[in-house]
Amino acid sequence: MVTLVSEHRCFGGTQKFYSHNSHECRTEMRFSAFVPPQVAERPLPVLFFLAGLTCTEETFMIKAGAQRLAAELGLILVAPDTSPRKARFAGDDASWDFGLGAGFYIDATQAPWSQNYRMYSYVTSELPAVVQSIASVRTDRLGIFGHSMGGHGALVCALRNPERYRSVSAFAPICTPSQVPWGEKAFGNYLGADRSTWSQYDASVLVAAKRYPREILIDQGSADKFLTEQLKPEIFEQACRSSGTALRLRRQQGYDHGYYFISSFIKDHLEHHAQQLI
Repeated sequence: MVTLVSEHRCFGGTQKFYSHNSHECRTEMRFSAFVPPQVAERPLPVLFFLAGLTCTEETFMIKAGAQRLAAELGLILVAPDTSPRKARFAGDDASWDFGLGAGFYIDATQAPWSQNYRMYSYVTSELPAVVQSIASVRTDRLGIFGHSMGGHGALVCALRNPERYRSVSAFAPICTPSQVPWGEKAFGNYLGADRSTWSQYDASVLVAAKRYPREILIDQGSADKFLTEQLKPEIFEQACRSSGTALRLRRQQGYDHGYYFISSFIKDHLEHHAQQLI
């Protein structure tokens, strides 16, 4: 059962917040949805946004400034929470980059996380079906994008499901999580010590092995304090070259990692998706 938590009139459409009992995560999950006014006339494409570390289902909708253009373009925007927040385990809030708010959009295989931390299956399978129950959508027109940890998630979801996601983009994504501290910490705890299991969630490994059929857009700020140690877009760039995947990697001078950066280029990303979804 899907419960409407709150709704707010926004640019002629409606900004809504929902909760529901997730069968994948085996607990309550929350997500937000901006539904533009055109939904009264026809089914609309859906663009999913995956947020970064510590964020919730509210962060993107509050900070990115995406609703105005989504209303003009006729795109439904959906943003899930970043972890199964109602499921609590010892130490899940001990650090900001693991556990609560840090699901990494993978299906955990290690106890106790495997009980609830199934964010990959939640995002790719369950959430699209739930969205169909709350709005009239084009199920053949789904796109996905995200930021940082969520940029990693968006790339992985699209690369593993190119028939499902017709468009993909990212802001400052963790491009090769199996080679950086954030990813090593998360993958080691969620997936275990066998690194051979990590590659299924590493965008650089995935795109090197198989060409994505449509252009990928990535924006990366040059003043991002996480760029060198955690993000490494140059590795993803080389992997795209090796498989012949079209990549538009834009290095934005002077921009950092936060939502001022995202809001500065959100228009370009929505238009990138609209070109392939509408």
